[in-house]
Amino acid sequence: MSGIHHITAIAGDASRNLDFYTRVLGLRLVKKTVNFDDPGTYHLYFGDESGTPGTILTFFPWAHASKGRNGVGMAQQTMFRVPETAIGYWTHRFVEKGVPHEAIEKRFGQSVLQFTDPDGMSLALVGVAGAEAEAAWTGSDVAAENAIRGFHGIRLLLEDVKSTGAILTDVLGFTEAGSEGNVTRFVAKGTKTGSVVEIHEAKGFLAARMGRGSVHHVAFRAASDEEQAEMRKKLVENHRIQATEQMDRNYFRSIYFREPGGVIFEIATDQPGFAIDEPVATLGQALKLPAFLEGQRKEIEAVLQPLEKAA
Repeated sequence: MSGIHHITAIAGDASRNLDFYTRVLGLRLVKKTVNFDDPGTYHLYFGDESGTPGTILTFFPWAHASKGRNGVGMAQQTMFRVPETAIGYWTHRFVEKGVPHEAIEKRFGQSVLQFTDPDGMSLALVGVAGAEAEAAWTGSDVAAENAIRGFHGIRLLLEDVKSTGAILTDVLGFTEAGSEGNVTRFVAKGTKTGSVVEIHEAKGFLAARMGRGSVHHVAFRAASDEEQAEMRKKLVENHRIQATEQMDRNYFRSIYFREPGGVIFEIATDQPGFAIDEPVATLGQALKLPAFLEGQRKEIEAVLQPLEKAA
């Protein structure tokens, strides 16, 4: 199994972020925890009912973060998949909710609706034929026939496609699947959600600046610790790229590296998943802390901004 595991971005106000992704986009708050390296900051996970790999968009909401700048060396756009017939519904919903969006366009033969979240993060809905047959989270006011079905994929803005493409194909399980203008598409095998990485090649373009509204890193799937170790081995032996030691993130185990174009990539295990510390029925309702921070719960809760109940 290959593909995207999750995507992590930087937000501003935590309550505004929660409201947009649950009440406007209709995603589920799957996990409410903290940044393990900065426990005074939330780490919010949005996705499908159980937090399936390929559906999870996570945020570090830093209220005073300066606005980021899209540019070379960063993820340009995060793309969700919806049923092909739902694009019209979403256009009307964005008008009603005051969500900034663009006219529908065609990419690789699919209808694409571009929009931005309250922090200026670039997003898109991609109409996918047959997606209506896939499971959907129905805990919001978005009807099942229109609901988001996880990620379509991610678009990276890079100086050069070749070296990053080699990582995608040799290490991460993707196959090059054609190009359209200066965009090359790579597709993962064995999955529908999170199966697309597009590289928009833009030589001499302005460099990106990470901040509010920016993707911090893109995480790819490893079925097991052993598969992750094999991927690390390929990075070192075939591409001379060193990754971090494995880090336990409670819900997955991760290694990190910077790919040749400058984007931070993560390889995360599918296991143990988000139901390890609370039942699927009540995911995201309680603040969950890793064992090493549990003794500081009172102090952490005292500095975290209270959040309204998610949709």
